[in-house]
Amino acid sequence: MDTDAITTLLQDVAAEVVTPRFRSLSADQVSEKNPGDLVTVADREAEVLITDALTSAYPDAVVLGEEASAGDPSVLERYAAAEHAFTVDPVDGTRNFVHGSPDHAVMAAELRGGEVVRSWIWQPQHALMYVAERGAGAFCNGQRLSTTPPTGEPASWDVRTSRRSWVGRRHAAVGVLSLTWVSCGIDYPRLVEGRCDALLYKSTKPWDHAPGQLLLTEAGGALRHHGGDDYDPRRTADRWLVAAADEATYDVIDRGWDVT
Repeated sequence: MDTDAITTLLQDVAAEVVTPRFRSLSADQVSEKNPGDLVTVADREAEVLITDALTSAYPDAVVLGEEASAGDPSVLERYAAAEHAFTVDPVDGTRNFVHGSPDHAVMAAELRGGEVVRSWIWQPQHALMYVAERGAGAFCNGQRLSTTPPTGEPASWDVRTSRRSWVGRRHAAVGVLSLTWVSCGIDYPRLVEGRCDALLYKSTKPWDHAPGQLLLTEAGGALRHHGGDDYDPRRTADRWLVAAADEATYDVIDRGWDVT
């Protein structure tokens, strides 16, 4: 499938099974995978449709869906070893979706040899499609994107974290941390577009970060673990992750890593 075909796939699936449930979910259409970790009928149905289409087009590829991996952890092992793979996050920001927030997304990424080569982030309620291809750039609705490094003293930078226990705490280099939009499919595009300067994550699941990784790096940003290692979308062990508008911003945050 070419890039446009997968773009259309995500948009069509969202229109068919995600958006009709927005602000219309009944209680029996929402459940918990783990305490506080919500899943809806929209998540499950969208993942099946996207996975089936990708598997039909690429029968030798491993498709790692968030919901499928919850039921079969061995999918993660096959994905990590695969030469060709996809990640699928059918509704990123499920809690936002359940509570009626438009800040949710449908996401996918393609990996070859362990590297993300194409990625898609569709925000149906904002009508924004973000697409990135390795070496070809990052785009929103066809317009090329590039990050803008922050200016001024680091203490004035807008740095956000998805770790709720860190919200309001002080990072030695950049000041007090605020909360992200609580959806990687919203966070990464907004970082690229300059609505914040950096993001700090603890959870590093591939379906959350692989799409944003390519969007950010193709736009000129940096995504690395605390300590300097590049983010590897095949690994699933949680470890602090810093997404920044550029390498210099990352360096300031990482060198001054100390939260009080």
